[in-house]
Amino acid sequence: MRDDPALTQVANVACLPGIVGYSLAMPDIHWGYGFPIGGVAAVDAHEGVISPGGVGYDINCGVRLARTNLHFNSVEPKIDRLADALFNKIPAGVGSWGAIPGLSIGQLKDVVRDGAKWALRNGYATERDLEHTEEGGRLPGADPDRISERAYQRGSKQLGTLGSGNHFLEVGRVDEIYDSKLADALGLELDQVTIMIHSGSRGLGHQTCDDHLKVILGAMARYGISLPDRQLAAVPISSAEGQAYLAAMAAAANFAWCNRQVMMHLAEQAFLEALSITPKELNFELVYDVCHNIAKFEEHTVDGHKRLVCVHRKGATRAFGPGHAALPEALRPVGQPVLIPGDMGRYSFVLVGLETAMRETFGSSCHGAGRLMSRTKAKREVGGRDLRAELKALGVTVRAHTRAGIAEEMPHAYKDVAEVVEVMEAARVTRRVARLKPFAVIKG
Repeated sequence: MRDDPALTQVANVACLPGIVGYSLAMPDIHWGYGFPIGGVAAVDAHEGVISPGGVGYDINCGVRLARTNLHFNSVEPKIDRLADALFNKIPAGVGSWGAIPGLSIGQLKDVVRDGAKWALRNGYATERDLEHTEEGGRLPGADPDRISERAYQRGSKQLGTLGSGNHFLEVGRVDEIYDSKLADALGLELDQVTIMIHSGSRGLGHQTCDDHLKVILGAMARYGISLPDRQLAAVPISSAEGQAYLAAMAAAANFAWCNRQVMMHLAEQAFLEALSITPKELNFELVYDVCHNIAKFEEHTVDGHKRLVCVHRKGATRAFGPGHAALPEALRPVGQPVLIPGDMGRYSFVLVGLETAMRETFGSSCHGAGRLMSRTKAKREVGGRDLRAELKALGVTVRAHTRAGIAEEMPHAYKDVAEVVEVMEAARVTRRVARLKPFAVIKG
């Protein structure tokens, strides 16, 4: 780890004008564009800068977890049928499209302005879903006119699609409870079937980052900003370029929330059809939705004084402690659910944020296991192995369009996520609630 270039990136981030407190690294840190993935930095809201590299290309990449009334033994005989139904219902892979009818530019502008509220208006969500989504599934300040025509073209057929890379839909069961009171509060119990969805803003978000990054790179000199890494490109939050990026970032973030919401709706339909059960028997409910690639304005206490800061979280999850006003009333007594995916062969975790997070990490935690090897190296190491069969032997059924897609995300390409969450618990940033064991995975 001492020679890991991600550590240099952490030091580089500390050079951002207006940074408040430390440049932070979570235990799942690895190299990213400009900022490390697993990096957190807060800058003064009035005197600081905004850096697209501190958000990432996949704006509002995030995770949501839904629970059901089903238990593993009732689903086990139909796992293949369920996996097929999910794979057919939710497009996955590079450039995937067609989950729902294509949208006009006007409809897409409604999506990026309203986020998950668009899904509610169009029958893909419930009021409860929005209550259990970070920011209610809609970041304020989104300006549809800050999104380019090219970005809209890329997003027009991608709402409700998983995408590629490390994106996935995972059906699992609760195989360990660490805190029964917290698990009860989140509606989780042993052997319960759950669904985790990991995806982001698709081509629309990627294009939006690319468009505004070019503008910001060209504008830095005008503001006298010089940084140790060109990929940290940043401009003052108050500048015209900074305001334009923030409005576009919020729009792309809203697309991502709507995307995950539509996929959750499609997943529910797949369950109902594959298992031939009623919505009441399934009782498909969102536990929570978190984003882990975003910049948001929040009030934090720094050196004993409350300050409004812009928190960049790049591969890091908000982890507000109990009692925070931003949490829905039902979750306020227990703290924010923090959803930490592992890899498709082992397990994922449900945590909650603690008060220490508010003092030490600007209310932030890790976001996943963190890669041990690049995608290229992972594919090289797999060689001729039959990963589908190996995962089947572990009790995991996988659906994917390509063998390479499975190879680059093989379990041992990642750290053991159990070790990552143990670090956060030892630091009293988050507390473990439950462990989820996957048994069916749709690979992006």
